[in-house]
Formats: sequence, structure tokens, C-alpha cells
Amino acid sequence: MNIWDSIVLGTVEGLTEFLPVSSTGHLAIAAKLLGLRIDDPSVTGYTAVIQIGAIAAVVLFFRGDIRRILGGWFSGLAHRERRTEFDFRMGWYVVVGSLPIGIVGFVAKGMISGPLRSLWWVAGALIAWSAVMVLAERISTKARPLTRITMADAVVMGLVQCLALIPGVSRSGATISAGLLRGLDRVAATRIAFLLGIPALVGAGLYELKDALHGSIGVAPLVVGTVVSFVVAYASVAWLLRFVAKHSIEVFAVYRVLLGTVLVVLLAVGAITAT
Repeated sequence: MNIWDSIVLGTVEGLTEFLPVSSTGHLAIAAKLLGLRIDDPSVTGYTAVIQIGAIAAVVLFFRGDIRRILGGWFSGLAHRERRTEFDFRMGWYVVVGSLPIGIVGFVAKGMISGPLRSLWWVAGALIAWSAVMVLAERISTKARPLTRITMADAVVMGLVQCLALIPGVSRSGATISAGLLRGLDRVAATRIAFLLGIPALVGAGLYELKDALHGSIGVAPLVVGTVVSFVVAYASVAWLLRFVAKHSIEVFAVYRVLLGTVLVVLLAVGAITAT
């Protein structure tokens, strides 16, 4: 992998990590077009590591919220009277909601890094999950703001987040859809999706770091890809929060179906191979 490849992949990661279009699926497609083997452990490790740049962007963007939630959570652990406060509860929501994907990701690592790295899976998941996103938009009451989130919401969103381990589903697409189906408004569902993504993606990046470093990637492409993903992701997060405040996420479903269909055609005619 050269520096140009890392710039391209870092840009793709930053643009797609928080949009409900599947960053893993887009990274697999981009890596394939760059001539890389998408089922190579060093490549899959690389794409996981550069996600840390995107997560750093979210941490910076939500630094005030994160600082307040952490302060409220630790304060509640020390003082019983603070445990009814929203920030203490939100801290537990993020912790509990993040556990499922950590457990499933560890147990199913072989499948995630192997058979599921096929572009056939990416195409199928892009198309199939689009139907869930449309359904979520159309039947959701969107009645509850972030301050009315419950532990049940966090558990459901955390469990559904596990489906994002299938390339093409989209972690944000899964969690936002789950939040909408639970009756949260778009902004609330999106913000909690971002918060749930922090432990999940940092954990995945650190776990995969050894594969990326021990393979043929090199340190320089890792650093460049991570920095580029940070810069691009910061702008992407800011844009998405403004967008979902007034617009449906169905537009992303249309894009996903179109991309998935093009991918199926290319695979079917032999223009590209699945891995």
C-alpha cells in the first residue's frame, strides 16, 4: 500500500464512517479498486485502525457532551444522590450498549475477517438493510428527544449494532434505524449512534493494530490514513447532524440500493472479483 492508497482509503473512511451507507463496505470496494486483497488480514486490520481517526473526530466534536457524561457517571458512582441524573444514566447506556458488539466481534472475528469480506456480502447487505432504513423512517413516531432515552433503547441499539459487523450494513445505519424504531427522533438516534460507536471502533482499531503493523502495510500509510480520516470525518459528522435535523435518511437508502445493484452487476459479469 502506498501513500496515495492511504489518502484514498482515509478519505473514504472519513466520509462514510458516520453516514448510514457502510464505511466497511465502501472501504472494501475502494480497496478492491486500488488492487488490494480485501480479505488480507493486514488490509482488514488497516481499515479498522484508520477508523480511530474518525472516532477522534467524534470525540473532538462531542467533547463537551463526553466530558459532561463522564463527569456525571463518575460522580454518580461516588455519590448515590447523583444517580438519578441524566448524565449518570447516559454513561451506563453507552457502557451497556457497547458490550454486545465487543463480545460478538471477538467471538466471530474469523468469519468477519474472512468469508464476510466478500463483495457479494457487501452488495447484499447494502440493498437489504436499505429496506430496514426506509421502514424505520416511515413507521417511527420520532417522538422522544435524547433526554428521554432509556436503558431498553440502549440495549436494543447495542444489539442491532452487532449487525454492522457484516460489511455493507453500516454501524450508524443500524443504530439510527434501531433508535427510530424505538421512537427516538432522528437527532437523538444519530447522537446516541455516534456515542455508541466510540468504544466499539476504538476497541476494534486497537485489536486490529497488530495485524496492520505486522503485515505489508507500513507505519506511514497507517498514520496518513488515520489523519485523513480524522479531518474528513469531522466535517462529515457536522454535516450529518444538520442534515438529519430536517431530512429523512431515506435518501441514503436510495444510494445504497443503487450502489449495491451496480456492485452485483459488476460481480455477475466478472468485471471485478468478490475478494
